[in-house]
Amino acid sequence: MKQISQKGFTLIELLVVIAIIGVLSTLAAVALGNARVKSRDAKRLANVSQMMSALELYYNDAGSYPATITVGETLRYGDTTYMNQVPTNPGPNNDGPCPANNNYDYESTDEGASYVITFCIGGSVGDLPAGTNTATPSGLRN
Repeated sequence: MKQISQKGFTLIELLVVIAIIGVLSTLAAVALGNARVKSRDAKRLANVSQMMSALELYYNDAGSYPATITVGETLRYGDTTYMNQVPTNPGPNNDGPCPANNNYDYESTDEGASYVITFCIGGSVGDLPAGTNTATPSGLRN
């Protein structure tokens, strides 16, 4: 009698491979989600730092901070442009403890002698905890 040699995989082997691929893809998606939150937080801090620098240049020329700045608009004094476009919060902007539709909030204080920029980050970055933080002429704080 002849023995027939069959080549291929059994159903069990295929199911095990599919299960392993499923677990690995789930782990990769979770890791990618965390990396995206950290990336948005780094972008938020870079945006706030850029705004702080532009505001200091504005202050040096004007002698006071602007009464208002509008996200998406140009920050200028006279003929000098300090920011072509005030940055917007990268989306989705409801990471972690941050509320939905949260954006950078600028407020001039002490009749233009100071300012406060309020912003929210989804996870702790350096000394800044997750949640609402502020930027003033003296630096970043929670």
